[in-house]
Amino acid sequence: MHPLVTDLINLKNVDIESKINDLTKKYFMTSNPGIQAQISSMLDTYKEELATRQHAEWEKVMESRNKGLDKLINVS
Repeated sequence: MHPLVTDLINLKNVDIESKINDLTKKYFMTSNPGIQAQISSMLDTYKEELATRQHAEWEKVMESRNKGLDKLINVS
């Protein structure tokens, strides 16, 4: 986790996506490799958090889906 990225738990997914878009724009606005490396590190942190949230949401949907449909197709 990048030291300048603070408590991600309090951010909504929309806020994280906004930060990713903003940082991506800033990444391409600069030609300084040091700054690009720091922005890239921050981007990785935000993207990882968003992916983790999306995976948890997907798992929740998969657990609550109608499992009765699984028995309709019998492959033997």
